[in-house]
Parts: sequence; structure tokens; C-alpha cells
Amino acid sequence: MRRACFFDRDGVINVDYGYVGHVADFTLISGIARALARIRQAGYLLILTTNQSGIARGRYSVGDFLTLSGHMQRLLAQDNAQFDGIYYCPHHPQGQVSAFVKDCSGRKPGPGMLMQAAQDFNLDLSSCLMIGDHAGDVLAAQTAGLSRLYLVGAHLHSEAALCPQARCYRDVAALVQEEFK
Repeated sequence: MRRACFFDRDGVINVDYGYVGHVADFTLISGIARALARIRQAGYLLILTTNQSGIARGRYSVGDFLTLSGHMQRLLAQDNAQFDGIYYCPHHPQGQVSAFVKDCSGRKPGPGMLMQAAQDFNLDLSSCLMIGDHAGDVLAAQTAGLSRLYLVGAHLHSEAALCPQARCYRDVAALVQEEFK
């Protein structure tokens, strides 16, 4: 069995401008590539799990998301920090694109993406980590059986109260500096 570090995307890996679905709107958070590389060096697979309701809302397409993901992977690969797996949920119960209007267990706080990754990568979820910026990220990980839970980013003040079981850091770089010495 292997171990992984799961990440949310917007607000954790890249600046969250709201519905980031195009390359032109994508900016990596400062220091993220080095932080991801350090987590990889510590023996963790890097797995992205991201809700992408912008697809259901018609803000961008699955193709746009895949193009942006390829761009992100190329940027991160320069530091050997690319993701080993990328999982996304394009659904939202109040979406405008009928093909993606539904509530599914893959959408965080549901654990579906994490459970699928565990199957695909033969993961021991109890030895995996989750780094997110919203309570839904932590709740999905907790439901899936992860015990090391972290919150980072701009929403710490409001989200930390919802997740007292999560350790909080300014960003992934600060987390890595403290937790991966």
C-alpha cells in the first residue's frame, strides 16, 4: 500500500480568482512547486482532487479544464512537482449545463474522488494527508479515513472554526517548512 498527499486546487495550488478554468486566469501560488517537490521527496504521491462546478455552470468546458491541467502539469514538472493523479468533479446540483447537473459522491465534501484515487493507486488512506482551503476538503478526507488534515489559504479564519481537527497554515510552503523538516 502506498501513501499520498491530496490537494484541493484553487486557493491551494493556484490563486483563486473564482472559477479558474482558462490558462490565462491561472497563476501558481508562490513557492508551491518547491513545496510539492519536497512532499514528493518525503515519499508521498501527489494527487489533486478538485470540485469544478464552473463546468456545470457553463463558465468553461471539460476541454478547457483539461487544457489548463496540462498547462499546470508542465509548469510543475520543471521542479518534479507535477501531480501523479488529477481527479475532478464537474457536477453541481444547481448547474446550467444539463449533462453536469447532479449531486454526486465525487463532489467534496463527498469522499468519491479520494476513494477512486485510493483504488487507482493502491493507497492506504489512513497514512495519507489532505491539504485544502475549505471545510469540504477536510470533511471529504475525514470521511475517507485520512487522519492528517490541513487547511491553508485565504479562508482560514472562517474555515478553521468548521474544522477544529485540521492544522492550519498560511500556505503549503509554510506547512511544508513546519511538517516536512
